[in-house]
Amino acid sequence: MSTSVVKRARRRRVVGAGALAVVLVVVAGASLAVGARALSPGEVWHGLFAAAGGDQRLTEITLIVQTVRVPRTVLAIAAGIALGVGGALIQGYTRNPIADTGLLGVNAGASFAVVTVIILFGLANPYQYVWFAFLGAAAAGVVVFGLASIGQGAGNPLTLALAGQGIAVFLAAMTTAIALTDQTSLNALRFWNAGGVAGVGFDVIWPVVVFIGAGLVLAATTLPAINLLNLGDDVARAMGVNIARNRTVGIVAITVLAGAATAACGPIAFLGLMVAHVARYVTGPDYRWLVPFAGLLGAVILLACDILGRVVTRPGELPAGVVVALAGAPFFAALVWRGKFRKT
Repeated sequence: MSTSVVKRARRRRVVGAGALAVVLVVVAGASLAVGARALSPGEVWHGLFAAAGGDQRLTEITLIVQTVRVPRTVLAIAAGIALGVGGALIQGYTRNPIADTGLLGVNAGASFAVVTVIILFGLANPYQYVWFAFLGAAAAGVVVFGLASIGQGAGNPLTLALAGQGIAVFLAAMTTAIALTDQTSLNALRFWNAGGVAGVGFDVIWPVVVFIGAGLVLAATTLPAINLLNLGDDVARAMGVNIARNRTVGIVAITVLAGAATAACGPIAFLGLMVAHVARYVTGPDYRWLVPFAGLLGAVILLACDILGRVVTRPGELPAGVVVALAGAPFFAALVWRGKFRKT
């Protein structure tokens, strides 16, 4: 590849990442201003930096911004980054262009944990069962990876995908069976499964952000190896890559990222799938650029979908997970159609 081509590619990536960062700041600002009560930029500024007290109207604005909109904006950014990075990683490790973080069974594991602790311990508040959801997601990821690591097809991306789908279907069936026996579990599951970033406070968000940060650090250590793994295991091994170690670290990173995001927000389908493809279109196949770009794009899209959900059904709200699914389902169908079209 000529030097000029490399320079153009690098310039496109840098400009694209910079533009996406600017868009993220703008969308975050819009997230603070848009809602059942629209706020002007001046009111948002006051709400961010002023203490409650004095004028009743300004106090109300401060409470809206600091206790409602700032937490959901921070959570949307953190969860969007986690799911975007996780989606790009899972596609890289499985070499499957339609893979999503749900492939590891984390969504199904979290749902199963939620209904189980509700029916066993009577927990009805999201603040109470969010950590059980994280443990369920992590346990499902460990089981899937363990099953994919034994037998003749050990370490094979196809084995990982099949194990993930098998565990996900089993856990979904168990979740439904449990929820149908208890009305409280069914109601909580119905609310949680919609997927959203509203109603979660910083007492949950900050620990989730810590887990997401740890997952991002693990993910960063695997990026050079993913490029080699996508050339095939034999080539990667010849280049000195420890395939088992890198794949293990990568799957742990994906499980932590997707598990933390799912525990806090509920399952949000298609986000990782979409952003990985859009990022690849801009950055090319180099995962050192693709993964960070996918993380930024995931944050932008989840924030934008959350804002759209507040607007389209005002004064009510449509959960961000529903809006993402409404956009993601046609995107997924287009990917499948495009793949079939290319084969004909």
